[in-house]
Amino acid sequence: GTCITTEQCLCHGNRNPHMSKDEIENQLKTHLGVSKVIWLPKGLYGDEMISGHVDNICCFTGPSTVLLSWIDDKSDPQYEHSAAAFDVLSNTTDAKGRKLDIIKIHVPGPLCMTEEVAQPFLGSVALGQQRLAGSYVNFYIANGGVVAPAFGDKWDEEARKILEKVFPKHEVVMVEGGREIVLGGGNIHCATQQQPAVCPHPSDADTMEGQG
Repeated sequence: GTCITTEQCLCHGNRNPHMSKDEIENQLKTHLGVSKVIWLPKGLYGDEMISGHVDNICCFTGPSTVLLSWIDDKSDPQYEHSAAAFDVLSNTTDAKGRKLDIIKIHVPGPLCMTEEVAQPFLGSVALGQQRLAGSYVNFYIANGGVVAPAFGDKWDEEARKILEKVFPKHEVVMVEGGREIVLGGGNIHCATQQQPAVCPHPSDADTMEGQG
């Protein structure tokens, strides 16, 4: 199988200060039963609070198919993060040697934490106008359903259409309040903490998503 993660997260000094990248990769292979790890440079812009978790910027949706948080505006700081990830994904294969099908899904916003919003949640105005790491990639896959965040944003409906196309056998439910969840870092995928079924033979698992 294939694991995808970010260097920003797993190589951060606050997480694995005494391990090299190679040592971290070996641990992922051992504990997840994967044979290949794809390293993206960074997570979503504004996601520094949780060190750039991969589930905000990229995820597998099926064998050799990934969703990538994207923005077309080259002047937006998110563009550099997404473009770097796209470059890595475009020049690698999964564990079975297949080129990846990369589906771009536009990020909401940009969303910012205003002074008014920051005060009741964080008790400080110092973070006013901080960029929020809003992402439609941070969703939960259930049996027959996909629960994704909605942000009251112009990109919500396009995100729904992309998810419905990617998961044709699932009902896509967009949950309002994504902006409020992201105030604490992460979103629906982070909050649900899924427990997948145990695979009796690790080699049978085609793709796995590495979380920080």
